[in-house]
Amino acid sequence: MGKTAEKLIARLRRHKRVRKNMFGMEDRPRLAVFRSTNHIYTQIINDTEGVTLVAASTVDKELKSLKTGGNIEAAKKVGELIAKRALEKKIETVVFDRGGFLYHGRVKALADAAREAGLKF
Repeated sequence: MGKTAEKLIARLRRHKRVRKNMFGMEDRPRLAVFRSTNHIYTQIINDTEGVTLVAASTVDKELKSLKTGGNIEAAKKVGELIAKRALEKKIETVVFDRGGFLYHGRVKALADAAREAGLKF
């Protein structure tokens, strides 16, 4: 097994451990983050209904002007965008699901930008 596969398995193990105690409800949905090498994606999910309420990513039309989607600046823009869209739908508080990724770098930048834009978690 290669190093990449080991990293993926470790992330999925962390994600499973975190998610067993986290559940997004109607009054406090879950803000899920996924980061790939080139992009970062976020969704606000109501787990009781299994519905995505709001989504934002670096591949959105609003963020196409970014040179790259795989850096901290892009993550900050996505954090601001998800917060703006959530507040438009009257979603103010969320549970942060880092998806098994370490709370560092792009994930931390996205969370901080979302908090600064008005989301509470």
